[in-house]
Amino acid sequence: MSVALCVGIGVGQVARADSKAEVQPSALWDWESLTPSPTGVGQYRQVLRAPTATLDELEIHVTTLNPGLTSHPPHQHPNEELVILASGKLEATSNGKTQVLGPGSIIFNAANQLHGVRNVGDVPATYHVINWASPGTLKQRKAEAAAKPADPKPTGAARGSGR
Repeated sequence: MSVALCVGIGVGQVARADSKAEVQPSALWDWESLTPSPTGVGQYRQVLRAPTATLDELEIHVTTLNPGLTSHPPHQHPNEELVILASGKLEATSNGKTQVLGPGSIIFNAANQLHGVRNVGDVPATYHVINWASPGTLKQRKAEAAAKPADPKPTGAARGSGR
């Protein structure tokens, strides 16, 4: 019986170790290797979603938003994020302030503050989103997401992948 218990505990430890995601090592991503996926409002390229040595999760993606559209309605979340505009023109709203931004502009969205973007240009706008979950905030974000009703599929200016 004690042997079976020891084996069971050992198997449990292996299963738990296998289910925990590995910490992201240093990496390089070439733009040409990032495969775009179409959304209802443009394109989305997932770069990274993994824990790091200091974060519960680092998530990086690139959104291309078609003219006149929003990626999704203004929202807020417990984690902070940076949005770096590579090309095009966005009307960005962050914590009650709205401003039109061009290429090279940076948006910092603080935790739990309402924010959103809309492409106000006549060409697609491409922006990089760097989103991180400090220790403890990932669990809070997942709990809040589980409590919300499911989002509908992207259509027109409603919701697409990206921020």
